[in-house]
Amino acid sequence: MGRIALWLICAGLAALFLFFTGTQPGILVILLLVFLPVFGAAQLWDFYRQRAWLRELEAIWDGLDRKYLFAECALPPKGIYKRRLFDLTRRAGRAMTGAVSDAEASKREYREYVERWVHEVKAPITAVRLLCRDLDGDTRRKLTGELAQIEAHIERALFYARAENPEQDCLFRQANLGGIASRAIENHRALLIQSGVRVETEHLDVTVYTDEKWAVFLLGQLLQNAARYRSAEPVITLFAMPLGKQIQLVVQDNGIGIPAHELPRVFDRGFTGSNGRSRGGSTGMGLYLCRKLASFLDIGLGIVSREGEGTAVTLTFPAKENLTEL
Repeated sequence: MGRIALWLICAGLAALFLFFTGTQPGILVILLLVFLPVFGAAQLWDFYRQRAWLRELEAIWDGLDRKYLFAECALPPKGIYKRRLFDLTRRAGRAMTGAVSDAEASKREYREYVERWVHEVKAPITAVRLLCRDLDGDTRRKLTGELAQIEAHIERALFYARAENPEQDCLFRQANLGGIASRAIENHRALLIQSGVRVETEHLDVTVYTDEKWAVFLLGQLLQNAARYRSAEPVITLFAMPLGKQIQLVVQDNGIGIPAHELPRVFDRGFTGSNGRSRGGSTGMGLYLCRKLASFLDIGLGIVSREGEGTAVTLTFPAKENLTEL
């Protein structure tokens, strides 16, 4: 629009100059009739050329998985000025690509370090657990419970490191929901016993599609939360319900519950809430990891809670077939 306005102003000034210098009006009309179509044709040609170039760039952009490589794949424009701008953009893109590569390498090295550290630290924990056998009953029970919490934190760190690229360590297949629940309960048996929690299971002999190891970890986080925020006579109930071609696993407890105003934030990273601050030991990472892993595993995750009455978390798994009753 600016170019068109400039050309029209120049054409008007030129016409006025010619008119006041004695040029006949008929000649001015002829000049305008010749000038305007030529100018319009030049504008249309430039418009279609620029539009074709932009569409080609958009097609390249849409076809890229890693968008930051766009500057390397885009075709250079015509014209010295645009080429200079394009060269600066490409140099900036290369710098950004280098920074992204360095960040990915650093993240990969950190993840590998965490995995090695987890495997190394398990050895002394196992040794301490063996030494606990020589202690008296009450001391052994307390120390075993503390070791179980240490192992839970270590396991969470390992899965958090792997959660950045879960597809590298994931295998979707049919799994028995009862077997998943049994493994999760067994992994946290010491914590549940120390906390005096009774676990009840109902109708879990069903088949779902998931990665069993990740599902066991996800369910274990829910069991840990239920044990940590328990009531005087804690009970955790696990039961399954059919939902078309899905199976819902409900983890329900009779604990202290979650305040209503905090419920929308329980899956946020690092959110501990008033219960976590009052009881201590909360990292705010358990439910965050649950949401992240559930999203990757295509598991629906919902939570309802009433303060002072308890909490129910629902996991919706893809199932093998449409089950009408359990």
